Amino acid sequence: MDTYGGRRTQGERDAITVEIGYALCSAAFAAAVLFGAVAGPAYLFGLPSGVRGVLVGSGAVLAVVVFFLRVVSVLVRFARGDQPSQPGRTNPDS
Repeated sequence: MDTYGGRRTQGERDAITVEIGYALCSAAFAAAVLFGAVAGPAYLFGLPSGVRGVLVGSGAVLAVVVFFLRVVSVLVRFARGDQPSQPGRTNPDS
C-alpha cells in the first residue's frame, strides 16, 4: 500500500478485502476454540451453576480478547508488509 494520498488499485483493494476476511475468520475460529476449551468442561461434567457461570463468563471474556487481538495482529502485520512476496516463499531474495 505505497499509494499515500493516491487511489488504490483494484488489486490492492482486493488484497485488503481478503486480508480482512482472513483476519475475521481466523479470529472467530480461535475465539470459538478458546471458549469451548474454557467453558466446555462446565457443561461436560455437570458442574454446579456457580462454577458454570464463572467458567462461561471467563470463557466469553477471553474469547472476545483473543478475537480482537487476532484481528489487530493480522491487520497490523498486513499493513507493515510482513508477507512473503510469492506464495510458498519466506524471503523475497530466495
